[in-house]
Amino acid sequence: MTQHSVTLAAAQPAGAVQTPLLTLREKLAYGLGDVGNGFMFDLGQIYLLKFYTDTLGLPPAAAGGVFFFTKLFDALADFSVGTWVDRRRNIGPRGKFRPFILFGAVPLGLATVASFWQPGFSPDGTLLWAYFSYMLFGLIYSIVNIPYGSMIAAMTQDPVERAQLAAWRQGGSNLALLITTVCFVPLLAWVPTSQQGALWVVGGFALAGVLLQLFCYANIHERIGRPEAVQRRAPPFPLLDGVRAIGRNTPLLLLCLVNLLTFSAFNVKLVAQVYYCQYVLRDIGILPYMGFFSMGCVFLGVACVPWLSKHRGKKVTFVLGCAIWALGDLCNYFWPTPGALPFILFSCLAFFGSALVNSLYWAFASDAVEYGEWKTGLRTEGMVYSFFTFSRKLSQAIAGSLPGVVLAWVGYRPNSVQTPTAEHGITLLMFIYPGLLALLTLVVWWCFYRLDEVRYEGILLALQQRRQATGPAGDRA
Repeated sequence: MTQHSVTLAAAQPAGAVQTPLLTLREKLAYGLGDVGNGFMFDLGQIYLLKFYTDTLGLPPAAAGGVFFFTKLFDALADFSVGTWVDRRRNIGPRGKFRPFILFGAVPLGLATVASFWQPGFSPDGTLLWAYFSYMLFGLIYSIVNIPYGSMIAAMTQDPVERAQLAAWRQGGSNLALLITTVCFVPLLAWVPTSQQGALWVVGGFALAGVLLQLFCYANIHERIGRPEAVQRRAPPFPLLDGVRAIGRNTPLLLLCLVNLLTFSAFNVKLVAQVYYCQYVLRDIGILPYMGFFSMGCVFLGVACVPWLSKHRGKKVTFVLGCAIWALGDLCNYFWPTPGALPFILFSCLAFFGSALVNSLYWAFASDAVEYGEWKTGLRTEGMVYSFFTFSRKLSQAIAGSLPGVVLAWVGYRPNSVQTPTAEHGITLLMFIYPGLLALLTLVVWWCFYRLDEVRYEGILLALQQRRQATGPAGDRA
């Protein structure tokens, strides 16, 4: 038995459930799965708005509308997919969640390429194509990503290992963000200068993403859940009961609220930084360097999460991250200095703090699965995770549409020298919006979140005792 398992056993109440430890290969594979997801998702989140405004020639407000309405569609798709996953009962040897990764990877890669295709239509036709292609991408992404995220709750119930899995996932997400931020713009200079030349770069990222998702599928395993035979016989729980269970899951609802704040802040920052480097700093070449150093600090933050979570708890780690994030962004705004170096240094501080915040969301969401099961008697991994991602898609809708609206309001003109008003609008998006939302998140989480490690261990013990009392036939989870 490892030192970690001895420590965990000593910390748990007598009779608490013991879960098998995960292998390093499994954690690595799970993290690489989000590298694959990120290669395709980050291209759209960071560069697609600029592609719409500067390449397709869509008006900024119309381009922002594409993000707003397609992300609302994605949010509904997430919850539908989560419900579908939870109500599946003909579960084969591949498991409950893994088949979605296997069969959805290639279609997701094709949809990524389609969203960056220049159709050559009329302005109205081009706008319709932007809506169709990005909605298609969002639907397929939901089908792949909802089961992938739900896997944490099915892989382990060990809270330390869940924090580690969440950190591996965030590390994978940040690695994808680093590579797309640093490499995408330089690679564009290497491809043919034809109208569709950028598709070569997008296609390369999409192919790499598909291969990484397939590697993830082949190396992760579902451990938590009832025996397969019981799953095949059990009828699906009523849909209305599942919805009511979500409404009674207080930690999940609070998690969705703060995620709406921080994920919106983070994604607005990602979109704004492309415009900020080109039009405020007047050097788009800074973007890869900023991405390299700031993402390096993100990896440092991700590496700190397991230790901080184990010794200080997830709640304290999360609040600390919010404070550091807000400090970095607000310093960048209120103490501007000439040159790119101070901007990069304060940005590194902000991204380090954001890593502490974003790394823990998946662990909190998995904890909410057990809380919901304890509270209502229903184990709804898919619905919990999809409701959580519903809030993320709402924040993406805000993050995608808000920059377009602000750019139109301040008089942004593509590929031109901007007015002082436009530059200040971009600066507000880059620093003030994320900095203030990080502060608000700190206050909300510190004051209202109550599901700490001690209470979580008590819930696990209560669930084990409930299962032992009722037997497999009485366990509807």
